Amino acid sequence: MQPLPDEMTDGTETLLSPDVPVDLDSCAREPIHIPGRVQPRGCLLAVRAADLVVVQCSANVTEHLGRGADEILDEPLAVALGDAGSQLVSRHLAASHRLQGRNPLAVRVEASGGTMEMDAILHRPPAADDQIVVIELEPAGGPRPLTFANTYEAVRDAVVDLNSAASLGDVFELAARHVRELTGFDRVMIYQFDEDYNGTVVAESKRADLNPFLGLRYPATDIPAQARALYEKSWIRLISDVAYAPSEIVPTASPVTGAPLDLTHATLRSVSPVHLEYLGNMGVRASMSISLMRDDRLWGLVACHHYSGPHEPPFGVRAAAEFLGSTLSLRLVAQVEEDRLTESRRSADLLADLVARSRDELRPLGEALTDGTALLELTHADGVVVFTEGELTVAGNVPDGLTCRTLVDWVCAQETELVVTDSLTTTAPTLPASAEATGLLAARLPDGQAVLWLRHESARDVDWGGDPHNKTLAQTESGELRLSPRKSFDLWREVVRGHSDAWDTDVVRAASSVRSHLVEALYLRARRDERAAEAMHRSMLPASLPAPRGWTLEARYEPADGGRVGGDWYDALMLPSGALAAVVGDVAGHGHGAATAMGQLRNALRAVLVRTEDPAAAVIELDAIARWLLPDQYATVLVARIDLAEGSVRYASAGHPPPLVLAPDNTSSWPRPLGSAPLGVLSGAVREGHIDVPAGGGVALFTDGLVERRRESLGDGVDRLQRALAAGRGVDGAMALSHAPDAFDDATLLLLCRD
Repeated sequence: MQPLPDEMTDGTETLLSPDVPVDLDSCAREPIHIPGRVQPRGCLLAVRAADLVVVQCSANVTEHLGRGADEILDEPLAVALGDAGSQLVSRHLAASHRLQGRNPLAVRVEASGGTMEMDAILHRPPAADDQIVVIELEPAGGPRPLTFANTYEAVRDAVVDLNSAASLGDVFELAARHVRELTGFDRVMIYQFDEDYNGTVVAESKRADLNPFLGLRYPATDIPAQARALYEKSWIRLISDVAYAPSEIVPTASPVTGAPLDLTHATLRSVSPVHLEYLGNMGVRASMSISLMRDDRLWGLVACHHYSGPHEPPFGVRAAAEFLGSTLSLRLVAQVEEDRLTESRRSADLLADLVARSRDELRPLGEALTDGTALLELTHADGVVVFTEGELTVAGNVPDGLTCRTLVDWVCAQETELVVTDSLTTTAPTLPASAEATGLLAARLPDGQAVLWLRHESARDVDWGGDPHNKTLAQTESGELRLSPRKSFDLWREVVRGHSDAWDTDVVRAASSVRSHLVEALYLRARRDERAAEAMHRSMLPASLPAPRGWTLEARYEPADGGRVGGDWYDALMLPSGALAAVVGDVAGHGHGAATAMGQLRNALRAVLVRTEDPAAAVIELDAIARWLLPDQYATVLVARIDLAEGSVRYASAGHPPPLVLAPDNTSSWPRPLGSAPLGVLSGAVREGHIDVPAGGGVALFTDGLVERRRESLGDGVDRLQRALAAGRGVDGAMALSHAPDAFDDATLLLLCRD
């Protein structure tokens, strides 16, 4: 067997060999998934799947099985576990490819001290091509066998409590308490990562005599990137005794694969000596962690510490704790989505109020927007500055007028439509400093106009568990100095100044929506010529389309002959449920009147779709809005809701042509029209259509201006569009072939293709 190199690669980065010493400078390159060692509370066997011959084992098999490594290596599994144990493993492997879900197996081992019952925990290592099966053996503890009563019922009350919690804070506190009651650890913490993977203790259940860690932060370097990646693959890890002496795996390289044994899913996997030193510096004697996942990404950890000595919860308790952790992850996702939906609805209501105010042309736009608190509440700002139509209007707490105007000029000089910073003194140090304008979120509008949301300085104390910047030098036995984990975890307080609270993604998105609506409102108020009307129309079309996984969206709008702007529009947006809404519409007429009505209907429909994802219900509600706001205006609209995973499409229309369904072989079909009347004269129930988009197929939504030509039937125009799409030239090619050069109406095409 060739010796292992000092460095290896996992395809993405260079890793150290398992036997190379590690310190803080090199721990980010430590191959913790292939440590070459196991914790000694149990032993490990690696067997060839084809014939159950032992090819690797941990050196401590003598203590657990009564046979040395030299006695069981290259021998059938029966030599190590006996005939009964070997047959049990064989049946287990034959029963299912998914081994973890059927763990543990109860095996009886004849050792020097007599017969011992052990838990056999089986898994297949990653990237071993099913050639290897790993068997970990631990002395059996707790009730046997594992049953519904002693696993699920152990966490049933916890699940009930988690599902009844009213807030994330309640979820965290309940989870910490129940995990501690279940596992018996001295301290259980819920540990949440920020976007940079710094961690904060957001909940804690502990022994009364222990100092609290609640609220303390820990730097991302405490858990390196490769450790976080491992937590995403293996959801639970136990160190029953921090002072353990690891047992080597022999041989280090597998005779089957030629590589060190991958212990990603091993419960006995030995952990980094740096991490053991870190825990020892904290006074921890035993540790367990449970991963908390959100969207397949590590969101946090349930961290369990024990101080009074080694602590080894039996496999059944760990299985129940892992189940509780997965339940907590699901509850976490549900609560976050519920909070997000509540905030989305609140923002939609505020946005609808602002849109209505911006349409009041009898009042200056700035005055209409700042009359009330909606503009402040939408972004949770302390103050707002609006500069439109040559006037400066403010609300809330803002700097003096000269400073406000200076801020407006600076924003208008930027290249981006949205300017976002939580530290204006850092982003623009030449601007006058102001406590009322520490953080800024600004929407740049046409013609030197802008809306600025301001936040005060949020001077705050950040409490760290020890100085996160300090590395302690330690001396090795050879007298060399190396970097080691810090030894102090006492409260270390850092004062953060010159920053406001950060503007989160939802707030920035709300500001972007306000900007879109204000751009429309400003154009509507300008009442300029046809060229201005065209610019206004295009500004109201989406600047970009969603890019959901597995789908491609393309859209084009073309005015009628002579550049006459009409009332066509298209839209596509992700809905709170994760579905996609696609819309095409057509307001009767041309010029400012049609474009104005189009903008109102498009914005109103967006607000409606946030509240209800039902196409028919959305069309009915939009009809009511059109009757109230646009009593003399008529329009058609097609609203589709696409289930992105299934490819199913539900659609409803008000006087609009149905969509074209595209097959993978470039053929297409056109469903029968639903027979509904246009907006403004709609009556009775609205019928829905349903189509399925196969993989490789698509759906095309279009306005009648694309298929109508003088002295030609609508069917001929649809046939031409079908041929254009079948030619595979995309949206631009379909527009060129279908929209007549002398068309009397504008045209829109929205194409959604499923990969």
